[in-house]
Amino acid sequence: MKFTDLGLPESLIRALKKSDYDEPTPVQQSTIPLIQEGKDVMATSQTGTGKTAGFVLPMLEILMSNDSKQRKIRGLIITPTRELAAQVHASIEKYGRYTELKSTVVFGGVNINPQKKTLRQGVDVLVASPGRLLDLHGQQAVDLRHVEYFVLDEADRMLDMGFIHDIRRVCALLPKKRQTLMFSATFSPEIRALAKAMLFKPVEVDMAPRNSTIDLVKQVVHPVDKKKKADLLAYLIGSQRWEQVIVFTRTKHGANKLAKQLDKAGINAAAIHGNKSQGARTKALHQFKDGKLTALVATDIAARGIDIRSLGHVVNYDLPNVPEDYVHRIGRTGRAGSTGDAVSLVCADEIKQLRDIERLIRRDLARVEVEGFEPEHQLPATKTRQTRQPSKGSESQGRNRQRSGGRAHDENKSKNRVGNTQGTNRRRRRRGARRAAVSA
Repeated sequence: MKFTDLGLPESLIRALKKSDYDEPTPVQQSTIPLIQEGKDVMATSQTGTGKTAGFVLPMLEILMSNDSKQRKIRGLIITPTRELAAQVHASIEKYGRYTELKSTVVFGGVNINPQKKTLRQGVDVLVASPGRLLDLHGQQAVDLRHVEYFVLDEADRMLDMGFIHDIRRVCALLPKKRQTLMFSATFSPEIRALAKAMLFKPVEVDMAPRNSTIDLVKQVVHPVDKKKKADLLAYLIGSQRWEQVIVFTRTKHGANKLAKQLDKAGINAAAIHGNKSQGARTKALHQFKDGKLTALVATDIAARGIDIRSLGHVVNYDLPNVPEDYVHRIGRTGRAGSTGDAVSLVCADEIKQLRDIERLIRRDLARVEVEGFEPEHQLPATKTRQTRQPSKGSESQGRNRQRSGGRAHDENKSKNRVGNTQGTNRRRRRRGARRAAVSA
């Protein structure tokens, strides 16, 4: 299938060709026709498979067909992070370069006055972070009464407990008659139920197994002691000649510390996280995209806003506490059909996080010890495949073996129950005898 087969207007086709996009990805093939029909859509797809174009292209088509000389906000896209907001807005400008639609992006961490000035001039599409959007509305600088097209990008994070109240406040400001879309790489069952309450008869599009990781990403775990992680990372970057790598840490302090350690090792590195000013974050991202930095050290707050084509390597310096974040982290590589490597440096203290991740993605990650960095504290084994829910027959057998103290059990259920009852009575009698002896 070609983009021309989707009935998109010529101006959008020209923009796609200029960006060397000829064929839609599977998620785009599935979602674009549904959106063109005016349906609410709730879509999950693996990170790096073209979700953004999946909602931007039909949005631009719909707004072009109802173009008005008066610039009113008719398309609203909410994202969880500044970086993702900027990324989505860049996509809108890229695909809409041959249209007359105007768009802008607003988020916190920068001066609000230039944003208010741009909004006064009028825009058709607004990309925003929820906090700054509500600030602007509180100052009567934004009017959402004409929104026809509402998108929650990375909806699982947007509807998480930290964002749900802001999202509800935004929804209350929108017209009830609108088209609503939710796109994300992951959806927990609880979030899916909550999302359905905000959409009208949504069509679900699930392009991949729930919480799966893309097949083009090779995943490996390097067991290592915590104190040797920085040295191992520097060794991997140097010995394997990685040109660029995104490294994820759990904390902001850890990101700053690691960036300094890599710099001392002769590796150009910078850190981005929530405490950095927007100017510093934008500068680091631009330097990384331009190839001036080898390592970009980031916390999860920035994970969903980094979109760099042909990025070969992602490193989990610390495993995330939330296993779904692992899916988003490694989704920074293996994008647009390219291959990539996801390396996790795991110490013994992180066994719980590793087990949670393997349970989520339903696979055991290969473990490879690096010579010279073998851990003193061994990483315990995980048995993801063996902990899958057993069949009813095997489950009952396991319970019977526990009750009978490991003895071979009779196939006759009544005899099993009799034997179990007798064993229980014997244990009770022994406990009673011990208590009598103590009291005596």
